Amino acid sequence: METRMNLFDTELGTKIGKRIYAVSQVIQESPLPESTQELVQLRASQINGCGFCVDIHGKDAAAAGEDAARLNLVAAWRHSTVFTDAERAALALAEEGTRIIDGYEGVTDQTWARVREHYDQEQAIALVCLVAMINATNRLGVILHNQGGSYVPGDLSTIAG
Repeated sequence: METRMNLFDTELGTKIGKRIYAVSQVIQESPLPESTQELVQLRASQINGCGFCVDIHGKDAAAAGEDAARLNLVAAWRHSTVFTDAERAALALAEEGTRIIDGYEGVTDQTWARVREHYDQEQAIALVCLVAMINATNRLGVILHNQGGSYVPGDLSTIAG
């Protein structure tokens, strides 16, 4: 399967891509822990089948020192012992916020209460926006057939221009 088009090959695509990246940078610089950000992005990307984003977030997390066992268990986080209660709340939010299309009610009050138990207002805003942005990015990647496998950790800023 070949990539259908490069978002950055046109002026409009470049403008859109740079703005998406700028929002992602604001979230990255937020008080939400970096490891939580990568785990959430990895899980949403797995659900959405975006190989490009799974490649990016798995490799960036590993390069930042994330444990291989935790990365390998993200898809089965409910059945593992390696995640904190705060990370579990974030992963539940990521799943429920991603699977809206699957007939779920959206984010349940129970999940939201767990998120608010572990994350302050700024972190919760960052987490909600992170889930929204990774889902948008996943959709771009899947629609355009962006392939995973060749990403070099830390190169996301280069890709985004």
